[in-house]
Amino acid sequence: MGTLMARVEWRACFLLAIIGFQAVQEISADEARPPLVVAHRGLLRESPENTLSSFRACLELRIGFEMDVLRSRDGKLVCIHDQTVDRTTNGEGRVNELRLRQIRSLDAGSWFDAKFRDEKVPTIDQVFRLLAGYRESDVLVAVDIKQDDPDVERDLVRLARRHDVLDRILFIGRSILEQPVRDRLRTASGSVHLARVAHDSEELVGSIADPLTDWVYVRYLPSAEEVERIHQQGKRVFIAGATVAGHEALNWQRATEIGIDAILTDYSLELSSQLRE
Repeated sequence: MGTLMARVEWRACFLLAIIGFQAVQEISADEARPPLVVAHRGLLRESPENTLSSFRACLELRIGFEMDVLRSRDGKLVCIHDQTVDRTTNGEGRVNELRLRQIRSLDAGSWFDAKFRDEKVPTIDQVFRLLAGYRESDVLVAVDIKQDDPDVERDLVRLARRHDVLDRILFIGRSILEQPVRDRLRTASGSVHLARVAHDSEELVGSIADPLTDWVYVRYLPSAEEVERIHQQGKRVFIAGATVAGHEALNWQRATEIGIDAILTDYSLELSSQLRE
């Protein structure tokens, strides 16, 4: 009996040692994980911004993307950055004064390069459907809410749920600045990923403490201690702005070293290449 108990105790200790070793490995792997790359409006240096072609290329490359949301005159959510269609299509007029049929009839690609002729302004439904088709891609999609109306948050969450992509989306834009927007998103779903902005170390205090958010959106390069403090509160760090938007190799390296979780940049291909190296 004593021999049997000894064997049981030895096996238990052995299993506990294995479990402990695996846990350490998992923690180490998590700590070593590089930041997620988020391409600003898609691959905007290589293709027309906020288009399905651009977003599809991101997903094929396992890169996330940032997208913008506005509403047409007839209430449809479309993916376009400016309040007008003038800059990125061959048309003119304010987005909220044009019907979806009119917006979709425009050429949203030729302004960038003739080979993208007849690229269309996509609907948000189309973008989420595209994302849903890339289940194998571990990416983060940042949804920039530019629409000022009390129903846009509910409609976005509804569309994301329809395509089962809500868990891969981080809401930014108006939501990082305005408490009522965050309230509406959290009311729409208790599982939405929300961020609150911090432009500096002073503002970071309130952003970390915000009970509605699980991300902090920093527009400066924080210290390693600040990133650790964010992580200790169970939140993740998303960085955007001048320190990382351009081809900022040194800042990208520093952001990676201190454990920032996602980087939004115009130079997503270059950042991805640097992270591989």
